[in-house]
Amino acid sequence: MDLGELVTSAPLTARLGVPSGPLFFPVTAYGPDGSVDLDTYRLHVRRGVEAGAAAVFACCGTGEFHALTPEEFELCVTAAVEAADGRVPVVAGAGYGTALAVRYARLAERAGADGLLVMPPYLVRAAQEGLLRHYRQVAAATSLPVIVYQRDNAVFTPESVVGLARTEGIVGFKDGLGDLGLMQRIVSAVRVEGPGDFLYFNGLPTAELTQPAYGGIGITLYSSAAFCFAPEIALACHTAFRTGDTATAHRLIDGFYRPFVELRARGRGYAVSLVKAGVRLRGLDVGEVRPPLHEPAGDHVKQLARLIERGHALLEEDK
Repeated sequence: MDLGELVTSAPLTARLGVPSGPLFFPVTAYGPDGSVDLDTYRLHVRRGVEAGAAAVFACCGTGEFHALTPEEFELCVTAAVEAADGRVPVVAGAGYGTALAVRYARLAERAGADGLLVMPPYLVRAAQEGLLRHYRQVAAATSLPVIVYQRDNAVFTPESVVGLARTEGIVGFKDGLGDLGLMQRIVSAVRVEGPGDFLYFNGLPTAELTQPAYGGIGITLYSSAAFCFAPEIALACHTAFRTGDTATAHRLIDGFYRPFVELRARGRGYAVSLVKAGVRLRGLDVGEVRPPLHEPAGDHVKQLARLIERGHALLEEDK
């Protein structure tokens, strides 16, 4: 397998290398008629940046990438770039088959994004050689640095990740699989054979719950869906991880994040729809999720409201 030549990573690596706050994955706002509500979306992104996000990951999983047309995608990425206003980088999602992933990558570049999070190819389960060809073609299609998302039908061997890390334009690897043994082998292989500034991300849903384990193998970057509706809690947890404040981290995990994960597990698609319900609970009407996702049950939304209150009460205990 051709592992390629070592290359210098793009500036996004330096900007994300030491995160100042959580990585923000905004939901996509829809109006009453179901169309994209760009004004509300800009406000959502702007509030997240002002609350302390280190980066905006627009139109990714939490942002319902799967439900957006290419035209809506470009409008949303443009709006996210406008709302971030250069204060933090904006990374846009891309995905489906290679041809469409390339198209989305070029739309994101035209919209002003700083990088790409490339999600698994649609439907098929490809061999390692095919996956490498796919991500390399997407990386070659634009000047944007690429983060590869491992999950579902895109699972990599350590050797393949070394190949990705040595590919021009590919600067990071986000894990949504949760196999820590595999991730330790990947980190070790790239440390020995790849570039030294390759980025790793914990991409599991509600990543705060597993971040102590990922931190143990040197992975400090993580997605924070909870930041969408509880930025104060997410920022406090991020600070606790960064400073080694295990008492605060444990209190937030035990009292907020674990119960949230248990609530999230009560419905399919809740990793998106329950987050969107949380944003509405905090006073911003971002609309409902688009099919095939569905809205969470009313009782589950009430439980989420109580959980958010409990999370803020936990923050008060630390004062």
